[in-house]
Amino acid sequence: MNSDYHFGNQFYFYDQDCGWQTNEYQILAPEQEQAKQPGLEYLMTPQPIFDNPNYRGSGKLKDKVAIITGGDSGLGKAAAIAFVKEGAKVVIPYYDEHKDAEDTKNYIENLGGECLLLSGDITNKSFCHSIVEETLRRFGKINILVNNAGVQYQADSLEQICDEQFDWTMKVNVYGMFYLTKEILPHLHSGDSIINLSSVTTFYGDPQLIDYVTTKGAIVGFTRALARNLALKNIRVNAIAPGFFWTPLQPACWVKEKIPSLGANAAMARGAMPYELAPTFVFLASDDSSYVTGQVLHNNGGEVMG
Repeated sequence: MNSDYHFGNQFYFYDQDCGWQTNEYQILAPEQEQAKQPGLEYLMTPQPIFDNPNYRGSGKLKDKVAIITGGDSGLGKAAAIAFVKEGAKVVIPYYDEHKDAEDTKNYIENLGGECLLLSGDITNKSFCHSIVEETLRRFGKINILVNNAGVQYQADSLEQICDEQFDWTMKVNVYGMFYLTKEILPHLHSGDSIINLSSVTTFYGDPQLIDYVTTKGAIVGFTRALARNLALKNIRVNAIAPGFFWTPLQPACWVKEKIPSLGANAAMARGAMPYELAPTFVFLASDDSSYVTGQVLHNNGGEVMG
């Protein structure tokens, strides 16, 4: 049973030291749900804000080539647009969300950028191999990998997680990252960057996302070990652990009644739009983070601190 609940825009939670506490929060989205993972952006209300019009690039990623899995929507889309504004060319491997992917590609091209879409399943090693081949054929090099694609499913207990769901969550969130990183590594050079997506849930242990949290914890370990392994080659490996961001993953995971309260337990008492994470992607992809490796950056509105 969860130790928190919400009523209206009041979030009630139990603190072991202080007892029951209440927090008034900003409702980011009304009740809604989608039947299929990883979700479709064009069906969401409100539409996620993926681009900050006031963000001006300064050439931090000029002539770089970035592969962003799941970049058709959500956090990956925000990263792709910010990268393009900074001068990068982007490759977006995605599953089957064709309308979202085409919308993202059109948006990028309207900015004057270049975007290559590749539809397929990253749990398939042959698709990961083809991602690398197609990227090299189109752009001739790879400088940045963002392992962003993932799935999550709500379950109230371990007993509710079937073997097939556990297997699929592990394969998408961990195996896909492993396969694609292994394919890309021979083509990375000094100064290049790998960015993996973990989650704030890893650091407090969401009781309704046991299998998802397991994968996101594995990503932290993978990030730290690979960072040490590649440090002397000056290939940096870092992770981001986002809090609640309004992306298609949310209505595709949670029961509709939970949507309005997502983000309520952050210190800032709100969730966030994808564009708010974009500068963190740019920081980790660019030379601004030239002395940063093996780290997990926490963009969670104060949901977890320390």
